[in-house]
Amino acid sequence: MPNSAMVLAFKAVQNLDLPVIEQPERLPHYLRQEARVVGALLSADQLTTLQAGSYSYAVKPLQLFQLCIKPVVELKAQQAPGRLELDSVHCDLEGVPGITDDFELKLRSWLQAEPNGLVGEAELEVQVSHPAVLRLIPARVLEATGESLLNGILLTIKGRVGQQLVRDFHSWCHEQN
Repeated sequence: MPNSAMVLAFKAVQNLDLPVIEQPERLPHYLRQEARVVGALLSADQLTTLQAGSYSYAVKPLQLFQLCIKPVVELKAQQAPGRLELDSVHCDLEGVPGITDDFELKLRSWLQAEPNGLVGEAELEVQVSHPAVLRLIPARVLEATGESLLNGILLTIKGRVGQQLVRDFHSWCHEQN
């Protein structure tokens, strides 16, 4: 993060505790299907596979006062027994001239199979220099709005996990039979 007069920081965390009624014992095997799981977690039309374990995700445009922000996040997936971790490694902003060099987005997330379902956590953090176009708005108002935006992103992903991922898990189970 370049040294700038005013840095805004936003952070949001969401936890997941999702019971899976049918065949929860197969969840560790399902989580090994990395590309499939990542595709079920994130919108397929916004996701591009770069190479094994590496993805690009175009976040839907976010409106922050007069700014329309379009982050494109590079994600790295890592496997551990019964666990899938997804972390950001790089982020570009589209459509926001002048702040791309002073923008940093970090995502740390994990999903783990438990005997009765899935548990997980996602933490999303953004640091950006105070854009000139927003200088008249107090930093605390911008930070509160930014945190609200990040929480909205994480709640959307949490909703997808609760619906799309479980639906995909059941489809995978039926395909395996």
